[in-house]
Amino acid sequence: MNLGPWGDLTILAALMALVLGTCVFVYITRLERRISHPMGDQVGAHKAVLAKIRKREPLTRDEFDYASELVADARSPLAYAIPAALFTMGFFYVVGCLFMLHLDGGNPSFRTFVGGIPMLTSMNIAAQLRRVASMKRRLQDIPVLDDTSTDELTAAGSA
Repeated sequence: MNLGPWGDLTILAALMALVLGTCVFVYITRLERRISHPMGDQVGAHKAVLAKIRKREPLTRDEFDYASELVADARSPLAYAIPAALFTMGFFYVVGCLFMLHLDGGNPSFRTFVGGIPMLTSMNIAAQLRRVASMKRRLQDIPVLDDTSTDELTAAGSA
């Protein structure tokens, strides 16, 4: 059976979505089973810690441990399955619409390319993951304060 290029791409996109969806499931399951860092429960803690790393400010031991966890999570190859699965779903929508149009002989409309929105979004997510993952080098050079009595995040998080 010859489905043509759009049909073949639709089948390939569906298979890739299944494979990447499985990878996302495995990654999320691993994250849920892990004992999370206590700072992860504070609103805005990750943003504040990552901002400190970008500015090369000293971190407390808790902040350093939390930042190391964030960077390790972003460096996991399975983390990139999330934006890849989102991209594949958008791609599936676009090529599926083009396949149906090819069968009917119609012209593509704006609706055909709505799948481009999740595709663009997935590229942004992948870029954000890459930015956090690249902080590993900066994290190694950051001074760590052993005195946790001046924990700015706890005061900011409880306000």
